[in-house]
Amino acid sequence: MKFQKMFLAMALFATVALTAFPVTAADPGAAAYKKALAGKRVLLVPMAMGFDLAQGWATYLKREVRNFGGIFETRDPNWSVEAGAQAITEAIASNPKPDVMIIMAPDLNSYSKLMKRAQKAGIYIILIDNPANFKADAYVGGDWTEGGRLEALEAMKACGENSSKEIGLVQGDQTNATSLYQYAGIMEVLNKHPEYKVVAKPDSNWDATTSRNVTATMLQQHPNLCAIIDFWDGDATGAAAAIRDAGKKGKIALIANSGGEQVAACDMIKSGDYHAVVMNNVVRESEVMVAIIKFLLQSGQPAGTSHTYIYSVLQTVTKDNLKCDTCWDLKALKESAK
Repeated sequence: MKFQKMFLAMALFATVALTAFPVTAADPGAAAYKKALAGKRVLLVPMAMGFDLAQGWATYLKREVRNFGGIFETRDPNWSVEAGAQAITEAIASNPKPDVMIIMAPDLNSYSKLMKRAQKAGIYIILIDNPANFKADAYVGGDWTEGGRLEALEAMKACGENSSKEIGLVQGDQTNATSLYQYAGIMEVLNKHPEYKVVAKPDSNWDATTSRNVTATMLQQHPNLCAIIDFWDGDATGAAAAIRDAGKKGKIALIANSGGEQVAACDMIKSGDYHAVVMNNVVRESEVMVAIIKFLLQSGQPAGTSHTYIYSVLQTVTKDNLKCDTCWDLKALKESAK
């Protein structure tokens, strides 16, 4: 009798438990996620599409945006500020408009009014890699002042105490934030070590041929240089060629800023053309952008109401700490996205 009462009690408890906690339940988060993201349009406007950073971002974003049911597009200004401004203007006027625009600003001011107009039209703005005088919904990219500090420290280390302590700079231009901030970071460090002198600082305008020419001139005018800092690996190939032409490969330490692509960075370190690169990582930046896009589209907050800064991890890479997975491979990334 006691056993029967115990059995009935257990059966009753099980019935109540099953009623309170159904065996199957729908996840409300998945439905809300799909509703917020499906059909949303994301537009990338870099400075140009024909280089590794833009192609890396586009490849990753295309895969991820399509995966959540969105629509991804790019526009190619091909290094023209006017063409970039036109692309943004047309996007604002389009129907349907993009929900998110990811913009690589060519300088601090050119696109500021257009980006503000886009926010008023309800478009979230994410600045990628290049800061601007504009409060974007998010900035994703490097801390360029810190990058300059790291470059200066590596140049001093490469030169050493028994060197000429003469350093040359190959800047980008005098309007792009990445160039201006890198220069500020470099000089912040070197001003604390006045024995090291910047003896030349021409601009390359982000062009490899120009970098080669100005570096060749620099080497003729300052034959005792111990290090050169080029502000971008995309044009530092020109500086590397000039150093080789002068027979000074291995004698002058070439340090470059980099997005960490295999051919543009790690292969150049392996070959000895670059002594070091201060790099971020495009794949990690892309992952951050996707997370920000998903957050903004689900947040319900109006465009222009948040101002988030997410800085990429910067790493100084030389032959001493180079690993097989230090860089990302654009070719492999494109293959994986097919």
